[in-house]
Amino acid sequence: MNAAAAFFYLFAGVTVASAFMVVTSRNPVHSVLYLILAFVNAAGLFMLLGAEFLAMLLVVVYVGAVAVLFLFVVMMLDVDFAEFRQGFLNYLPVGALIGFIFAVELLMVVGAWVIDPQIVKAPIAAIPAGISNTEALGRVIYTKYVYYFQAAGLVLLVAMIGAIVLTLRERHGIKRQSIPVQNARTKEAAMDVKQVPSRAGVPEEMA
Repeated sequence: MNAAAAFFYLFAGVTVASAFMVVTSRNPVHSVLYLILAFVNAAGLFMLLGAEFLAMLLVVVYVGAVAVLFLFVVMMLDVDFAEFRQGFLNYLPVGALIGFIFAVELLMVVGAWVIDPQIVKAPIAAIPAGISNTEALGRVIYTKYVYYFQAAGLVLLVAMIGAIVLTLRERHGIKRQSIPVQNARTKEAAMDVKQVPSRAGVPEEMA
C-alpha cells in the first residue's frame, strides 16, 4: 500500500465515521462539529484526486461559512430539539425509502465501475498542459457557459431579494432613520433663530 492509498482510506474512513456521528449525535453542537470534520476530510479526498478547487470550496464555503453559521444558530437560538424528535417516527418510512433509493444508486455506480473500470472515460475536453484545473474550470465557465453562470447568479439574487421581502415586517412605535426626510430638511425647519436682546439673558421658557 502506497502513501496515496493510505491517505485515501484515512480520509474516507474519517469522513464516513463523522457523517455517521452527525446523524446519531444527541447534542446538536457536536453534530455540527462532526459535520465540519466530514467536510475537511472530504476536502482531503478532493486533494488526492487533484481537484484543489473543489477542496478549497469545501473548506472556504462549507466549513468557513455554512457550518459555522449552523453552529452559531444552534448555539444562539434556544431550539427545543425534543419537540422536533416527537414526529420522527411519522417520517421514518419516507426517510427509509429515500435512503434505500440512494443506496441502490450507489451500489449500481460502484458495481458498474467494478465490472467495467473503463466505463469512466477521459473527459472530452482535456485540460491543456501547463495550467491547473482551477484555471481550466474558470476558462470554461467564463467562456462557454458564461450566460448560464450569469443566469444562476440572477436566480440567486432573486431568491435573496424574495427572502428579504418575505421576512421584512413593519414595526410600529419604533424610531427609524429616514434618509429622504433628513435630506429634504431646510434651514428653516432645522433651526429656530431667536433674537435675544443684549444683556437680557435667556428667558425661562427657552431654558
